[in-house]
Amino acid sequence: MYSVAVQREFVAQHYLIGGDFGPENRPHSHAYRVEWRLAGESLDPNGFLADIDAVSAGLEAVLAGFRDKTLNDLPEFRGLNPSIEHLARILCRALRPRFCDGRLRRITVTIRESPQAWAACSEPL
Repeated sequence: MYSVAVQREFVAQHYLIGGDFGPENRPHSHAYRVEWRLAGESLDPNGFLADIDAVSAGLEAVLAGFRDKTLNDLPEFRGLNPSIEHLARILCRALRPRFCDGRLRRITVTIRESPQAWAACSEPL
């Protein structure tokens, strides 16, 4: 299985809801690091799994809707606690339609909110 991945960073704000999460219940920012990974079993005639420039552009386009925003205010998070787990799933599903090539088998989005804390969502294509 081959994999191709790109990473980008963006800053967004959020506050956790639905429980006593201490300081996380108050608005605060994170400098998120997002990795978008595509996996598949075969390469195209040029020896590529996916065009890195197109993958990068797709990630940038999706992140533009989250960059410098308060996640709680976005429609994607309506009724949800804006955890990194939910953010990983939301980004995974937003990126998924950008690469529906028959050779690609899996998409994974990993988000780090600090060097110690991360979450990922992986779905078949």
